[in-house]
Amino acid sequence: MNLSHNIKQKAFELGFSKIGIAKAQYYQSDKINLNNWIDSGYHGSMDWIAKRKEERSDIFKYYPKAKSVISVALNYFTGNSKDYFSTHKISNYAWGDDYHTLLKSKLYILLDYIKKYDNNLNGICCVDTSPISEKVWAQRAGLGWIGKHTNLITKDFGTWVFLGEIVTDFELDYDKVFSTNLCGSCTACIEACPTDAIIGDYKLDANKCISYQTIENKLDIPDDFKGKMDDWIYGCDICQEVCPWNHRFSVLTNEFSFKPRDFLKNNDANILYNLNQEEFSKFFKDSAMKRTKLAGLKRNIDFLKN
Repeated sequence: MNLSHNIKQKAFELGFSKIGIAKAQYYQSDKINLNNWIDSGYHGSMDWIAKRKEERSDIFKYYPKAKSVISVALNYFTGNSKDYFSTHKISNYAWGDDYHTLLKSKLYILLDYIKKYDNNLNGICCVDTSPISEKVWAQRAGLGWIGKHTNLITKDFGTWVFLGEIVTDFELDYDKVFSTNLCGSCTACIEACPTDAIIGDYKLDANKCISYQTIENKLDIPDDFKGKMDDWIYGCDICQEVCPWNHRFSVLTNEFSFKPRDFLKNNDANILYNLNQEEFSKFFKDSAMKRTKLAGLKRNIDFLKN
């Protein structure tokens, strides 16, 4: 058995749901697409995207010795919002522990496993905080295709996957690019978005996105969103919940740390709104919801109330 095969076997042992490998190459289309998106202002206030756009659009600017990009996917689906919440909605990815920590820990173990074959092998572990176009590389590694809602869709788990990468300085056996677009004529995600954030096939304006407004935007939520939030107080899963591929192929995750926290399941929006800082820090320890901070969470709930 060769190294590429062993890497994949080890990835599955670690609990990853999918894995593929792509050859590290420069694609001018990546740079053009990203620059056009940023120049149009569709990234909103996410300046961290613009600041490292050169690395994000050129793998060699990020990791000069890159030869292979190992892409992994980890299923995180734990049910639908209506199954747990009655007065508000929270994006599925944030119900349990922060995925960055778990994903990176598994990637580091996988990289250490790879290095045992040759001490001269090097690599870097990446999650979505790294300047890498993870969905693009996942498609090149054969994991799935990018849907009209701009999320990666897999034939095994739908869109409910976290993505991670190991960029390495050694050549491996490369998988076939997932070149078939299986969205077809479906426009369910575009039609379902209450704020028209999907401004065309495969193009998202973050400024119009509920997820962006409730997480990344640190200012007031624009009045244009009044009556359109659909009770989301952190993130939004509408475009994923209506996706036919999720209806057909979503599978409940085996990863316990992604399961909904009891505190979230048993409390309504008013209780969350009345948390003090000490309580917020306690209940959301190791949670992705810390990103919005207590003030941001209260702002979101306030916006729905008024």
